[in-house]
Amino acid sequence: MKKFFLICLILIFFLSSCSVYHTLTNVQRLQFKLGSVNGFTIAGVNISNISSLTDISALDIIKLTNAFASGKFPTNFTLNLIAKNPNDGTGGTTQTTAIIKNLDWRLLIDNNETINGAIQNIEVPGVGKETVIPIQISLDLLKFLNKSYDDLMKLALAIGGKNGSAARLTLKVKPTVDTFLGPITYPGEISVIDREFRSE
Repeated sequence: MKKFFLICLILIFFLSSCSVYHTLTNVQRLQFKLGSVNGFTIAGVNISNISSLTDISALDIIKLTNAFASGKFPTNFTLNLIAKNPNDGTGGTTQTTAIIKNLDWRLLIDNNETINGAIQNIEVPGVGKETVIPIQISLDLLKFLNKSYDDLMKLALAIGGKNGSAARLTLKVKPTVDTFLGPITYPGEISVIDREFRSE
């Protein structure tokens, strides 16, 4: 009888260990990439449909130069973070929906540290498709970047203009994912860029 109970305990421990291993593996399979940048404004001027500095109207130039001269360059935009959950049931994985309880993030522009924040309760279905997570960014460019007016405007257009992209942005993220074991936080940050999906 003692042997039977011992065998049962060993089996329970083995199955639990396998379950824990698969859970941790599935959690770490989440992938992230930077998507589009939308609604980019500086000092209330929308530059989303502007391709070059010469396309800015005279009235908007006055607004922008006045803001720069005042020592403040308030900037707002939406940065779309794309998450992908490869746990779709293929390749021996279990199809699972990942629930990100908390996502701490830090934004770098041209490798310069700027603002940080957090998002809660994000659902990433385990169907292998992409989930877009919009992050609202609000910061003063002059506070973090020591550049001239022209250089700041060129940077803004490169990010949020008509032909802009997130190429000059990096988002450092640290997810906390809900599991049957409780919330599990990634041991380190993931450096998310626009060129490829990353999981570490």
